[in-house]
Formats: sequence, C-alpha cells, structure tokens
Amino acid sequence: MQLLESLFGVIGDLTWGWSLIPILVIFGVFITVATGFVQFRFFKRMFRVLSKKEADPNKISAREALLVSVGGRVGGGNIAGVAVAITLGGPGAVFWMWAIALVGMATSLVECSLAQLYKRADGTGSYRGGPARAILHGLGKEYRWLAITYAVCLIAAFGIGFNAFQGNTVAGAAYDSLGIDRMWTGLFLTAITGAIVFGGIHRIAKAADVVVPIMAIGYIAMALIIIVLNIGEVPSVLASIFANAFGLEEAVGGGMGAAIAQGLRRGLFSNEAGLGSAPNVAATAEVRHPVSQGITQAFSVFIDTILICSCTAFVILLGDVYVPGAEDIDGVALTQQSLVSHLGAWTQYFLTAAILLFAFSSIIYNYYLGENAMTVLSKNPMAIQVLRVAVMGIVLLGAVAPNATAVFFFSDPMMGVLALVNLLAIMMLFPIAMRILRDFRKQLSEGVERPVLNIDDFADLDLDPEAWPKRDTNAA
Repeated sequence: MQLLESLFGVIGDLTWGWSLIPILVIFGVFITVATGFVQFRFFKRMFRVLSKKEADPNKISAREALLVSVGGRVGGGNIAGVAVAITLGGPGAVFWMWAIALVGMATSLVECSLAQLYKRADGTGSYRGGPARAILHGLGKEYRWLAITYAVCLIAAFGIGFNAFQGNTVAGAAYDSLGIDRMWTGLFLTAITGAIVFGGIHRIAKAADVVVPIMAIGYIAMALIIIVLNIGEVPSVLASIFANAFGLEEAVGGGMGAAIAQGLRRGLFSNEAGLGSAPNVAATAEVRHPVSQGITQAFSVFIDTILICSCTAFVILLGDVYVPGAEDIDGVALTQQSLVSHLGAWTQYFLTAAILLFAFSSIIYNYYLGENAMTVLSKNPMAIQVLRVAVMGIVLLGAVAPNATAVFFFSDPMMGVLALVNLLAIMMLFPIAMRILRDFRKQLSEGVERPVLNIDDFADLDLDPEAWPKRDTNAA
C-alpha cells in the first residue's frame, strides 16, 4: 500500500504539482485568442438556455444538461475550496479564480462542442459522448488506448474516489451541526443515490432540474442578503481583492504568487474547465448544433465560479471571522462561522442543507461520468448494474468511516492524468472545433436564428447520422 501511495504521489506531483495548471492556463488563453474571445462574443446567447422550451420531453434538453453539469461543478470547492484559497492566498486569490473562470469558459465551450459533435445515439432515445468517444471517432481507432486510459481514470477519480469524499462531507457536516450519526446519514444518502442512478440519465436529469435551482438560488440569495446588509463595505472588499491580486497589498506570506497559485488551483478544481468531465454530460443534450451546447457549458463555468464561488468569497471577506495570515481554521468552518457572524446561528443549518444538496448533485453527476466511461470499456449491460451497486457502497463507506476516504488517495492523481489526456485530445481536434465554430458563426451572419449542423457538410468526419438527423434550417 505504501508503494502504491508513493506511486500515485509521484503521478500527482507530475500533473497537479507543476505541469497541469500552467498547461490549462496557457491552452485556455490560446483557445480564447484563437476563437476570437468566443466566451465574450456569445455571452448574451448563454442566457437563452434558461428560457428556451424544448419540444421533445423524451430527450435530455440543453437546460437539463446545463443543470446536471452545474450540479457536478458546484460542490465542496465552492464552499470549502474558496475559503481555503482565501486563507492560503489572501483576498487576491478571488481575482485569479475569476480570471481562470473567464479563460476556462472558452476551454469548456470547445471541449463540450467536440463531445456533442462526436456523440452517438444509444438506441434508447439518449445520446452518449464525451472525450473518449471524441478520441475514438475523431482521432481514429488507433488511439483507442488513449480513450481507454481516459475512461479508466474517469471511473477511478469521479465514479469511485470523489463519491467517497462527497459521502464523507455530507455525513461530517450533519454530525457536526445536527449531531446525526454518520450511519443514518450514510444510509439516507445511499438510498436516494440508488433511487436516482438506477433510473439512468433521464432520472438524473430530472433530479438535477429540481435540486440544482433550489441549491444555487438559495445560496446566491443568502449571499445577496449579506452583501446588501454590508453594502458600504463592498467597495473596500473589491479594492482589497484587486490590491492583493497584483501585490499592492500583502495579506499572506508569498504575496501575489500565493494569490495566483491558490486562485488558479482552486478555480480549476471548482469549475473543471478542461478537465474532461463535463463534456460527458454535455453530449447527452438534444441540440441543433454542437456549438450551442458548448455555449451552454461555458455558461455553467460562469455560474460555478463567477456567481457561486463569488458568493462564498463575499460572505467571508465582508465578515470579521477571517483574519489575514491566520491558517488555523479549515474551509467549511470559515464559511460556516462567517455566515453565523452575519445572520445568526441558524445559518449553520442552512449551510449543512446546502452541503447536502451540493454533495448529492455531485454524487449523481460523478456516477453518470463513471457510467458513461464504463460503456466505453464494456458493452455488457451488467457492467453498469455492478457500477451502480458499487457507487452506492462507496457512498455509504465514505459516510460511515471518517478515515475511509484515505483509501481513495488515487483520485486526484487520476484526475490529473484524465485532464492531460483530455487536453491532448482537444489540441489534436482543435482544427475540427474551429471548423464547426466557423459554421455556427456563418449561419448566424446569414440570419439563421438557431444554427443547425448539416451532417452533409462534414461528410469527411465520423459522425452519427442518428445523432444528427436532417433539420429545417429556417425552423424557429
């Protein structure tokens, strides 16, 4: 076991330690420039997904795919991760979280557009796609080994490891604030997880359609109340964020360097742009053009970091609990104590409920990523049933055993390998991404309100005609 821990420790150091974050940042900036700042050009268009009504209730809509991905991106990183970033990097870390989110919106748009382009109809009225299928059908079967590497890492990191951590987070929060025994929390969480995952992607999407708006709107509303109550302090907090971000003030040791490092790292962990996870969900949506879902998933990054992470940041920085340079308080406790200082002791129960909803939405999202990866590795339907039971057991184990998550030390290193494989695939397929982006823009310039992918225009690509049927370009 010690040998394995050392091996995965080396993998983690080689990915997250020095290579992955610079690559994600540099490649994100490259995509932003190469696409003509696509995330800003299509920013207004992102909001269309919130009001658009979809015609086919048997398909996963763009809105449902958005909410599933938001439910997955939003989690402990938005509550504890932001607090840790501020503790270790100072208020300036918040600026660099914003910066990496704006860059990551372009990365997410490209990776999710490619996942949509190469999706496959599965014969049940649903679609499957993601980086593994983009590799298989975009790069060719000689790269199947790369797709398998991706799928194994996805199951290990998200399907198994991170679900144990989510179960542990919920059970710990319920025990600390409500005194509920870990076993009862674990059994409850396992039961509702089983009820959802055994219904497949459609039930997952319906659950996210209810849970995600409640948790996101509730958390944002709480933060807005605190901001309004402390509106006079907002300008000084903003000034502190920018001053610390550029080294004009130093809140922690390391100054500007610590702010950049913590902001970029926590931001990437939270919004997952470029990590290769969200494209699996993006591919399930019924849309007229791949870029449409890419735009929607860029909006998901915006919601996660610019909105929800900012809520946590202002809750902390507008309060008097946070002390610059003090590192003796953990992330969840800092956010919780800050809420209590603003609005009273009842908010610790609100935060527990928020953590429960955040974790639950992440569990069903993580499960689907594992399921989608399993379909790449095996065509046997029993493989998915085994995975569903395994995920339920892992959630229970993570909840009831406080130290059980130490067993899943491989999660972060596998996530690092996953991200590197995904970035490699994006780089190799980037000319295709630019091609469909030009097609989307061309149709808009010709007055087409809702661009449509005409599969005949891409006859040289290995696309699925069942996933991209003929549509009327002039239809509303």
